Amino acid sequence: MTPRAPGPLALLLAVSAVMGAYAASPVFWSVSTQGEFLEGDAENISIDAEGRLRIGPGAEAIHDADAPFLWTVVRADDALWIAGGSGDDAGGLIRRIDPDGDVATEWRESGFDVHALAPRGDGGVYAATSPDGRVIAIDRDGTARDWFDPDETYIWALAAQPDGTLFVGAGNPGRIYRVEPDGTAALLYDTGATHVRALAIDAAGRLLAGAGSPGQLFRIDADGSAFVLLDSGREEIVSVRVNDDGVMLATAAGRASGTGSGASPAATVTVTVASAVTATAGGSAGATGGTANAGSGGAVYRIAPDGVWDIVWESAEATPYDAVRDAAGGIVIGTGPDGKLFRVAGEPSTTVLLTTAQAQQVTAFAAEPDGRIAWTTANPGAVYRMAPARAGAGTYLSAVHDAETIATWGMIRWRAATPDGGSIRLQTRSGNTGTPGDTWSAWSEPYDTADGAAITSPRARYLQWRAELRATGDTPVLRSVTAAYLPRNLAPEITRLTLHEPGRVYQQTAAAGDPPIAGLNGGRDPAAPPGGAAASTVTPLGRQVYRKGLQAFAWEASDPNGDALRYEVRYRAEAEDSWRVLARNLTERLFTWDTTSTPDGTYVVRIVASDATANAPADALAATRDTAPFDVDNTPPRIAVAAEETPAGGETVVRVTVTDAQSAVARVEYTLDAESWQVIYPLDGIPDGREEQFDVSLPADALDRLVVRATDGMNNTSTAGGR
Repeated sequence: MTPRAPGPLALLLAVSAVMGAYAASPVFWSVSTQGEFLEGDAENISIDAEGRLRIGPGAEAIHDADAPFLWTVVRADDALWIAGGSGDDAGGLIRRIDPDGDVATEWRESGFDVHALAPRGDGGVYAATSPDGRVIAIDRDGTARDWFDPDETYIWALAAQPDGTLFVGAGNPGRIYRVEPDGTAALLYDTGATHVRALAIDAAGRLLAGAGSPGQLFRIDADGSAFVLLDSGREEIVSVRVNDDGVMLATAAGRASGTGSGASPAATVTVTVASAVTATAGGSAGATGGTANAGSGGAVYRIAPDGVWDIVWESAEATPYDAVRDAAGGIVIGTGPDGKLFRVAGEPSTTVLLTTAQAQQVTAFAAEPDGRIAWTTANPGAVYRMAPARAGAGTYLSAVHDAETIATWGMIRWRAATPDGGSIRLQTRSGNTGTPGDTWSAWSEPYDTADGAAITSPRARYLQWRAELRATGDTPVLRSVTAAYLPRNLAPEITRLTLHEPGRVYQQTAAAGDPPIAGLNGGRDPAAPPGGAAASTVTPLGRQVYRKGLQAFAWEASDPNGDALRYEVRYRAEAEDSWRVLARNLTERLFTWDTTSTPDGTYVVRIVASDATANAPADALAATRDTAPFDVDNTPPRIAVAAEETPAGGETVVRVTVTDAQSAVARVEYTLDAESWQVIYPLDGIPDGREEQFDVSLPADALDRLVVRATDGMNNTSTAGGR
């Protein structure tokens, strides 16, 4: 019979057998949800709401602008017009891309960026420059001329009506101008906001204006009267689009301030992208004087013609720049800082990572005649369009996983469906820096067993994997990837040890009756075997009470590996070297010692925290922490009373000597009637020694009625009479 190949568990145990000081329990790094997959980088990969990876639609490169930023794209007749800039002396650019792919540089000027274009209706465009805010008109043949100079610093948005009327959105302050077809212009509306970032014409011919600081959407009639359709509560409305059915899409960027109108939670699809949002693209706007659209999330709003709106997409980290409806009715959203394109569709709606651009930001969309979508990017500036068919291959690169210490890698396995003609290849690499680079290992050879293959990357702190999906027919589907590893075992740490005042203990919480003292019975017999691997706990504490002879200790401890800890309590006399066990195998971080059967003396208590229950015996580690020396004293002080001879008719002077073998004399009192007690003070004025002397002057006939009471620092009390 052919020997059976070892399974994943057997292989993992084999790895464990050759380990050094490594934890006995493996840790499993699993990536299986959409949120977890979105932490990585995808190329030609789609990720649906259920966290399934497929080969996504391809992206055709139309034009490399050879500039860092492209801000906008519009279609005028059969050509695409793009505009952007470099944010420096190289200046802005405007180009026309013909259907055959020919590119003409229609305008280039140093010191300016171009943030807005609008079709003119004759195949040419209007273009807006910043920071010297003006509008130029460019004919289809490239002829350019100044059209409108409003004496504003920034012009961010343009929108043209079919009759040739042009609307111009300016910044700081956020004002809107109307320019008639003959070139005459007038101020239409002052929004009161800092910037006007987006303009569009609705189905009724009214102007829609998206403002920044605050992020509001205005609807403005021809007479200049305005109505706020949406108060997003975010920093700015960066894009406004109107669909053929009159439904509007408003894209808002920036942190949510909580002051927006709000929407039903049921209408919200939230996507969390765990990646740092960079301000690179916004930095260009800031460099030319614009608003700092620097990330921190955003949302896309769908607004019905009657003004009712809901949130169709929202992110706390990914910043949206534009949103457009595709030919199938879904909403495609372009974002930064990772160039992701999301698609929202269906009822109830679900969000899919559609594809990823080869740039940091997807800045603007334009519809192609065949229904496909073209888009511009920033960092770097380029133009792409959606390919007509799915890509033949896609690559997914996982986030870097931090094992937090040097780890030995175990098995990697994945769940997938691979149709005929499809394949999935997984590889790993490892390193000891948080960012992969030349000091990391090379990519491993592809693993060929989805049920489990031993990771061949060298021991290290960090691990990363990548998956390559290929298909000649149906796309393979990757559902999850799990990597196992054994982190190096690190010693636990006792971060705090508290020695409570003698006799000050806590009751446990209890429903009825006299609650037991917390920690008093928590110790087990020193010979008892260790128990299971229960996590460290603290007994819920009730009120503090005083119980003479009890001494409470509490501590805090942690384990870098997350191992469950068990505790041992030891003690020794201060003058001794050997430790004795008070209790072991504790899970609670509180212990109360009944010292009444312990000889008086000065002692030290040691707490030992061990991770033995989570590790092999040879690999178990422990931490210790000692208290300061403290007294155990259950013996009351001794009282000696000596009376001097009484002069005739005078008072008797009584000398009281109080001694204690272990602790200081704290308080001495006397009474002559067994009811009223009078405190007396030592001859040296301070009750702080183990022997103190006191003088009491009494009437000659009161000596027989004298009772002295002495209390030491451990609250032990004794009494003595005058005779």
